[in-house]
Amino acid sequence: MDYPQLAQLMFPHTEHDVEYYLKKYGPRDLPEGAIVTRYAPSPTGFIHMGALYASFVSRTFAKQTGGVFYLRIEDTDTKRTVDNGIQLIIDDLKKFGVVFDEGPISQTEAVGDYGPYIQTQRKEIYDTFVKHLVAEGKAYPCFCTPEELEEIRAQQEANKEPIIGYWGKYAKYRDLDPAEAARRIEAGEPYVVRLKSFGDPNHKETFRDEIKGKLTVPENCLDIVIMKGDGFPTYHFAHFVDDTLMRTTHVIRGDEWIASLPIHLQLFRTFGFQPPKYAHISPLMKTEDGSTRKLSKRKDPECAISYYFEIGMPTESILLYLATICNSDFEDWYMKNPGAKIEDFTFRFNHIGKSGAIYDLAKLYNISKGYVSRMKAQELYDRSAPFLKEYDPDFYALYSRDEAYSVAALNIDREKPKPRKDIAVYGDIKAQIWYLYDELFQTPWQDNTIIDQAILDDYFSNVYDPADDSAAWMEKVKAFAPKHGYASDVKEYKKNPDGYKGHFGAICGMLRYLVTGQTNSPDLYSILHLLGGPRVLARWDAYKAWAK
Repeated sequence: MDYPQLAQLMFPHTEHDVEYYLKKYGPRDLPEGAIVTRYAPSPTGFIHMGALYASFVSRTFAKQTGGVFYLRIEDTDTKRTVDNGIQLIIDDLKKFGVVFDEGPISQTEAVGDYGPYIQTQRKEIYDTFVKHLVAEGKAYPCFCTPEELEEIRAQQEANKEPIIGYWGKYAKYRDLDPAEAARRIEAGEPYVVRLKSFGDPNHKETFRDEIKGKLTVPENCLDIVIMKGDGFPTYHFAHFVDDTLMRTTHVIRGDEWIASLPIHLQLFRTFGFQPPKYAHISPLMKTEDGSTRKLSKRKDPECAISYYFEIGMPTESILLYLATICNSDFEDWYMKNPGAKIEDFTFRFNHIGKSGAIYDLAKLYNISKGYVSRMKAQELYDRSAPFLKEYDPDFYALYSRDEAYSVAALNIDREKPKPRKDIAVYGDIKAQIWYLYDELFQTPWQDNTIIDQAILDDYFSNVYDPADDSAAWMEKVKAFAPKHGYASDVKEYKKNPDGYKGHFGAICGMLRYLVTGQTNSPDLYSILHLLGGPRVLARWDAYKAWAK
């Protein structure tokens, strides 16, 4: 028996050869320089911030070059698969505007001409490629038991070998006669299929990474498993086959995969194929107790994107922050072009940091405050209402009772050249406007020394007119101030501070504390005007009753 016959024995049901699939999934008709890349998760249903960042980078480069960004589901490890996992991934990424050109659009549907895009549906393709290697004597069945593998490892450690694993003289079944291999297979012995590596453990090769630059990596000399005992390929082999047939031009992934690069390069060269370009992204980092570590799915709640749904952060804010991480010059560009779209900026691989970027939650919040501040009040209401309905139903009942009133509340100090920046997430809204709802405004005052009751009694009895516009209201406050020893002009007070108790702003401060229960607030006139005369006077009566 020879190798082609052994290959046929191992894979009797394959209908096609490698050449057939290369022709079926031919080169894509795309502009020169177009990037074809992918996001390839396992269907665990969990998207973390590092994965969102990687998918953001991949989609951005594909889109700006007129290329293709596709979704591929790597589900050959069935133990990690969760029910509806594919749909959960698609839905979560869609919330961040990450939409795929090709791939699964649901658990059961897909779009694109280069599928199937789910690995468990591609078994015949993988079988064909493995069969090709066995037929050429470049792969072989390995019958090693766990005990035998452990014995090999112990022997290597005793011999102080520089490389621990299944290679060279330690590859027990590497040169097994095909006839003997066939006999064992027919006898029902379990086996895996290994690549017959041609790598030299003493040789290194240089490779250019799109982000890291020149990398020197050792050749792979291990006879890696390319097909497991269950008949499914390993990650490494499936990665090679899929990226070849889906015509991937760039593999954009975390730099923890650099260690696997020699294996992937060797697989492409074993078949005589040109490998794609690789761009390895450094992990997101976190500073803690004076040291730096990787952002952790287990330790850091902000690593899960569900965290941002639960606090109500606009997805655009997160994408803007990821863009600042992706390219160091994006932030300066965006500051010069506030309100511009991310797509208007041209990203470059060589502007992506080679070392891990610090994931700064405070900076993310600042970016989000800027983004939210530019929203029209109606847009902010429309986007925040569903969040509040789910996460704060009691406040939502007040918020939605009179939409026009709530929109007006949100619009105080908003639609102007320098809008207020006090809302980063929809969960902040209640804390910023609670005092505008009578049900929440129940004697909130804590300090009865801030308000001079005699002054406000005089003001409400003789000056206050709810019908005044902003200019008339301010002029009346200024004219009223000297009657009680306050300057009507700030400059006048600064010239003669000993001649006054203060300036008219102190009276405004009393009014502010009265109607908000706070010493700081957005524009006071807008608050008084929105509350209206009866409500303002009711709060004055309530204050006097409280202060007795």
